[in-house]
Amino acid sequence: MSSISRRGVVAAAGLAVPAVSQAAQTAARRVAVLGDSITTGYGLPQSQALPAALQSELARLGAPARVLGAGVDGSTTAGGAARVDRAAPKGTAVCVVALGGNDLLTGAEPRAVARNLDLIVRRLKARGVTVVLAGVRVPSLIGGDYARAFNGAFAEVARTHDVIFLPDLLEGVALNPRLNQRDGIHPNAAGVAVIARRLAPLVARALRAG
Repeated sequence: MSSISRRGVVAAAGLAVPAVSQAAQTAARRVAVLGDSITTGYGLPQSQALPAALQSELARLGAPARVLGAGVDGSTTAGGAARVDRAAPKGTAVCVVALGGNDLLTGAEPRAVARNLDLIVRRLKARGVTVVLAGVRVPSLIGGDYARAFNGAFAEVARTHDVIFLPDLLEGVALNPRLNQRDGIHPNAAGVAVIARRLAPLVARALRAG
């Protein structure tokens, strides 16, 4: 989180949680979020971005962790594969892989997306990092063979490597004007809070398993 108040609470994404001592923060396990502009908090202050909101939710669940933002605006699965080792530095216990939105926007070949995700997960697991894979689902209004193949790429990698899987990072948030900024793509603070609440239990499970 960006700051700790003297009254012993921190606020991230509108949620107040007990403050954590400096010693506890130092000892907390590290969680990296390898993503794109959805995870960097595009258009939002860092205190309302996903890393801060996720850290708050984990603390609320009794699974304190230091969440490191490793997102890059515009990143694709290929970009994530190229920087995965830097994104999850030594000492990272869990890495949330949340890529694919820009692949979808550019019509990337689903088999290429699967290959990139496979490489990312293999590199992380080889280093002993527990993976939480967050998928991206093609909007139902598109449908067709491409949608099935694209959606299936994430499920295939999760199944192959037996990793914790969230099929759709933006479930309940995508296309909801109340939960997105004016561009209709990037979540607002309320939308980020929804994502963090759905993601945190999976990350907490990964921390326990790691």
